[in-house]
Amino acid sequence: MKKLIAAIILVVFCACSSIYFAGMEKLGVHKRDIMVDRVKAARDTQNEAKTQFLSAMEQFKSVVNVQGGDLEKKYNTLNATLQKSESEAEAVRKRIKSVEEVSDALFDEWRAEIEQYNSARLKQASQKKYDIARTKYAELIRAMKKAESKLEPALIPLRDQVLFMKHNLNAKAIAGLSDELISVQTNVDNLVHDMESAIAEADKFIAALQEE
Repeated sequence: MKKLIAAIILVVFCACSSIYFAGMEKLGVHKRDIMVDRVKAARDTQNEAKTQFLSAMEQFKSVVNVQGGDLEKKYNTLNATLQKSESEAEAVRKRIKSVEEVSDALFDEWRAEIEQYNSARLKQASQKKYDIARTKYAELIRAMKKAESKLEPALIPLRDQVLFMKHNLNAKAIAGLSDELISVQTNVDNLVHDMESAIAEADKFIAALQEE
């Protein structure tokens, strides 16, 4: 039953996407333009998420390492930071899905149009451009997916610390969280590194697509 529902949702989603792309085409906005816009949006969202996770790391360090102060206020600060990080992570995931959606439509259309050429020379030239774009896209989405896979590992220890603070609002317990900061830092560093790689791949892909 669940598989059937998932299949129905997928069909409806694809139909809605097709209608959207067709409507934009009539307005003179082609799939390639939408692709560039969505890759730019995904790149910018990843950059925002990177900044947020770095900020979250600094926020956790300052709260855990500084002795004294209102413990309830510290908890509220970290909880708000966690929620913002969760929101940024979800935004990244949605942007990547939107890129995958338009890429499927773009490459399907491009591949079909290659077969419409009568000129062997033009067909070969178009196929070459298609192959290059497809390869660059594969590198882009691989980098984006790799960065996306690091979101959850970075969020898990942050969630744990906030949950621990919620039920242990005393200075000794909070001070003990400093031992966990090294693993948190490692996860955030890995996330930031992969996001920077994905952002660089996005810039290269945009440049290549706009040259066509």
